[in-house]
Amino acid sequence: MVITWDPNKALSNIKKHRVSFEVAATVFNDPYHLSLLDSKSQGEDRWVTIGLAADKKTLVVVHTYIDSDSDEFIRIISARKATKNERKSYEEGI
Repeated sequence: MVITWDPNKALSNIKKHRVSFEVAATVFNDPYHLSLLDSKSQGEDRWVTIGLAADKKTLVVVHTYIDSDSDEFIRIISARKATKNERKSYEEGI
């Protein structure tokens, strides 16, 4: 799995949400993470993934996902701490 992001967007995400993309990327290592296609996205397919990060915080990560023959490619767009309701949905496995 190859995970990338725009460095400028990563800096603005830290300022806005206090979540680094380095930490957000660890959500994809959570065997219980949940990913749903964002029905509001226009143009490119965007996914919303909720899972437990390496720092033990439940995060919501918006990203693109491409599965090719050679690898999986994820580009992180934004990341934030999950709301109480989102955390509950994650814990209940939606």
